[in-house]
Amino acid sequence: MKYDLVFDPPLMNAAGSLGFTLPSSKEFDLTRLGAFITNPVSLGPRRPASDSCCLSHPGGFLLHTGHPNPGLKRVVRRYRERWKRAPLPVLVHLLAQDAPEAAQMAARLEPLAGVIAGLELGLPPWVDAAQAIAMIQAVSGEMPVIVRLPHERAPELVAAIVGAVKPAAFSLGAPRGSSVAPGGELIHGRLYGPGLFPQALESLLKVKEAGLPVIAAGGVYTPSQIDTLLSMGAMAVQLDTVLWRGGN
Repeated sequence: MKYDLVFDPPLMNAAGSLGFTLPSSKEFDLTRLGAFITNPVSLGPRRPASDSCCLSHPGGFLLHTGHPNPGLKRVVRRYRERWKRAPLPVLVHLLAQDAPEAAQMAARLEPLAGVIAGLELGLPPWVDAAQAIAMIQAVSGEMPVIVRLPHERAPELVAAIVGAVKPAAFSLGAPRGSSVAPGGELIHGRLYGPGLFPQALESLLKVKEAGLPVIAAGGVYTPSQIDTLLSMGAMAVQLDTVLWRGGN
């Protein structure tokens, strides 16, 4: 039987915002969250992008990092005991490129059922509907799976996904954009900041039409924005850079 996902309070960090394991209670008030999501973890190690940068723009910033991480085997070995002792449910965010890779990762994590509460599968921004379905099927097992949709393609993908497979919930990843660095080079990356909230609300309204739980995210910086998303049908809300900068 699969474990149910319950978030109380209905808040969690977004993948990439708080590290691979929970910060200490001295660093962060953990009672604010109902779950913890790890940084994105790939099957093998990934180095930082050679052109990593953070570029500000009105309403937020573009972040390009390459999702550096030591790979699944090392992450599990390094953090599994801390996940086991965590006061919150821990979900591992999978950074897989295709279904075979996703299947390998899920197989390695299946023995941790009970240590971790579930998986969040991040779909690559280029994925098509058939690839998305195959990836979700590859990680579906005893643990619940949250499928993180590319924000700008969420309505397109969710309609195809729910006809073939039903994950425990959908979440919304940071939208992507492009900007010009001071040296003149074009940089592609993920967008963050308060200016994204109207887009986050619109994506929630469209994705929830599929009838599955949705975890909203994007541009959330105030308690009133959290309340708005929950009142509009979000199962929970993910917080990202507000956890770095603080909110009102």
